[in-house]
Amino acid sequence: MYQRQGSSAFKKDLTNIEAFSNKLHQPEKKFPSIHVAGTNGKGSTGHMIASVLQSAGYKVGLYTSPHLKDFRERIRINGKPIPEAEVIVFIERHKNFLENQKLSFFELTVGMAFDHFAEKKVDIAVIEVGLGGRLDSTNIINPLISVITNIGYDHMQFLGNTLEEIAVEKAGIIKQKTPVVIGETQKETAEVFKAIAKQKEAPIYFADQEVSTVYQSDLKGDYQQMNMKTAVKTFKLLQEMDYKISEETLKEGLLNVSLNTGLKGRWQVLQSNPKVICDTAHNQEGLRIVLSQLSQESYENLHIVLGVVNDKELGSILSMFPKSAQYYFCKPAIPRGLDAEDLSAQAENYKLVGNVYQSVEAAYGQALNNAHQDDLIYVGGSTFVVAELPL
Repeated sequence: MYQRQGSSAFKKDLTNIEAFSNKLHQPEKKFPSIHVAGTNGKGSTGHMIASVLQSAGYKVGLYTSPHLKDFRERIRINGKPIPEAEVIVFIERHKNFLENQKLSFFELTVGMAFDHFAEKKVDIAVIEVGLGGRLDSTNIINPLISVITNIGYDHMQFLGNTLEEIAVEKAGIIKQKTPVVIGETQKETAEVFKAIAKQKEAPIYFADQEVSTVYQSDLKGDYQQMNMKTAVKTFKLLQEMDYKISEETLKEGLLNVSLNTGLKGRWQVLQSNPKVICDTAHNQEGLRIVLSQLSQESYENLHIVLGVVNDKELGSILSMFPKSAQYYFCKPAIPRGLDAEDLSAQAENYKLVGNVYQSVEAAYGQALNNAHQDDLIYVGGSTFVVAELPL
């Protein structure tokens, strides 16, 4: 399981998922889909697209990863997670194949999602890429539209050391004559996308270059404005394909993303007095935007509960954090989590001062004890830190 243990669980190959799809009678061909890739924002963008389609009256499948609290969050129809009984029956039915074929956790989950969406006859499914694009298990679909939110430095041990190399991997989801929406124009990657789109005869659109109405959303992170533009351009293309999405529906869907889809952990305010904000941002690009927004908040003292996984380039991340905050260093409860003592030692190099705690729960509890009502507590650094909060 890549999310928990790291690179030893990563499989750079589509052989297994193709074999599983054939065993399941190619469920991914039984419903139209939208494919969403990118370094940051693909989860939020996918949830936005699903929410608006739900508001328009469609039966919408949504496949995302990782989950925060419950495995079943990964596979939803109209916001409702796949029932436990269906997960159990699916695994029991295919157990021999899964073991003999040595499918990874992610591969079997993708197969389960596609099978569930086909069996329940969804009108359309929004499929989020797990990692990369070209060799990601989700990349056996032929979507109506491919979406790539942006490119940043993450998972470089798999995807490449430059933005151009990473863009090539993400662009692997671009399909023949299938429109592709790029969320963010970046000088290092734009030409890569244009070249691959031209080769595939795929119409290409850069959402941030288009003039569009500014919409409101219940997702309050500053970065959601970019994600919304990307989603809105996707809807314009769907309208051209005769999907019935009115302006009213668009507004309603974007205002009710969390309610419709169950999305959590994106600039989520957990309480007031003291105010507590958590966010799953965990790489340089994502954290830069989140920490900029954090700097605009009003508070007496800032408390930061921080944990990370062990394959991050910590220098580029820690250098952005405010030196004036009180830190509560912790390790997320997964094998991939970085030891809190190690994190604290490296943080000292950037003049980030605080104490070490044995768990996220202990760190968060101490921050709540220490904070006065006019203080602010921020919890983040990893999806898996946020996952341990009482959301």
